[in-house]
Amino acid sequence: MKTVDIVVYPGFKAMEAVGPMSVFEYANLHLQRRGKGSGYDVRIASHKTGPVRSDTLMSLDATKALNTLSLPDNAIIVGARHIQDALVDSAAITDWVAAVAARIERLTALCSGAFFLAAAGVLDGKRATTHWSVAERLQAEYPAIDVDADAIFVRCEKIWTSAGVTAGIDLALALVEEDYGRDLALEVATEMVVFLKRPGGQSQFSAHLLSERTTRPNIRELQNWILDNLHQRLTVAQLSQKAMMSERHFTRVFQQEVGLSTQEFIEQCRFERGTGLLAELALPLKTVAARAGFSDEAHMRRVFMKKLGITPKLYRERFATTGVD
Repeated sequence: MKTVDIVVYPGFKAMEAVGPMSVFEYANLHLQRRGKGSGYDVRIASHKTGPVRSDTLMSLDATKALNTLSLPDNAIIVGARHIQDALVDSAAITDWVAAVAARIERLTALCSGAFFLAAAGVLDGKRATTHWSVAERLQAEYPAIDVDADAIFVRCEKIWTSAGVTAGIDLALALVEEDYGRDLALEVATEMVVFLKRPGGQSQFSAHLLSERTTRPNIRELQNWILDNLHQRLTVAQLSQKAMMSERHFTRVFQQEVGLSTQEFIEQCRFERGTGLLAELALPLKTVAARAGFSDEAHMRRVFMKKLGITPKLYRERFATTGVD
């Protein structure tokens, strides 16, 4: 049985602790249903034992005080809304990471928890991710880290990092898959009604979210229609007609409502569709390009180079194959 210490401190993000905790609990339940013993012994750890208040009304009871002798198989350090304050107030966690990083089997940071690893120097020369809102700060303050602001989670050797909040569930499922196989991880994901591997990255501008935020019903309906018809050659004239507006008025209203031009929105939709489809390894790149609505592979390549600086093929090799490095 693998030991997992979920490391918390005052102001930690509650969902980042509870999400992975639930994944490991469901994994234990499914292992028991198979007639096997529990796979994980999960404990809440902090710099001292006792209740630790989260960023919500909830507190977790830390039953283990961090020390350098009794190490878990995996330590998971959660993030905080005010990570700079947490780094100062809970500096003992940074010291602990620096002391045990070389000896611990697996070291994990969720969301802004990556700053504790960065401050301890263990991410230097490694690829890592964090929540998109603090990714630029992480890169600026720790230039020796290769920060990937779009990844859901990243594995670099024995160190794992994830994007924000619910991405901790994605990472925990990946840990279960590595420890006990894909079938168990899929059973857990199915019970929790989440993706085993969600499509795409954590891009700040999600086409689906942009369509949900639109206030004008005709523009929102048009965005949903675009998402269903990416395979077509979509022109401003065609879209303005569907929105029952003049081209000039439509162009202005769409930009105001969505924050993107129609072509920028369409490109983002196709890009997100393409990143998701690349996870289906059996699909040739030509098929991915067609299903995502690109005119051809060259078109898809240009968009990926523009947005990520890498080709679709390299994206698949680096991210879509396993979701980790």
